Amino acid sequence: QVQLVESGGGLVQPGGSLKLSCVTSGFVFRDSGMSWYRRRSGTEREYVATITLSGHGYYTRSVAGRFVISRDNAQNTLYLEMNNLKPSDTAVYFCHRPGTPGMEPAWGQGTQVTVSS
Repeated sequence: QVQLVESGGGLVQPGGSLKLSCVTSGFVFRDSGMSWYRRRSGTEREYVATITLSGHGYYTRSVAGRFVISRDNAQNTLYLEMNNLKPSDTAVYFCHRPGTPGMEPAWGQGTQVTVSS
C-alpha cells in the first residue's frame, strides 16, 4: 500500500523559512520522480516543484529561487525547503508521486503552511 505522509507545516512570519518532509512507503522511492503541489484557499491545487531521479529540481516561477526540493533515497523521504516565505505561499502543501504503468498516482494528506505576521 502506497503511503505519503507530509509534515513540517506551521505558522511562520513573512520572510521566514520552513522545511516540509514527505515520508513515503509502498513503492521504490528511488525509482520515482516526485513533486510538491499546493492548494491555496478557494483555488485549485497547483504545481510547485518536481525532482527527478537524478535529483534535478524544477520549480514553478512563483517559487523559483526561494524553494528547494530535495530527496533522501536512503530514508524514502522527499523535502521542500521554503525560504523568504510570503503570505501568498499560504496553502496546504501536498506530496505527489505520479502514476506509472501499473501504479496509480498517489497523494499525501497535506500539511498546512500559514505565512502571516
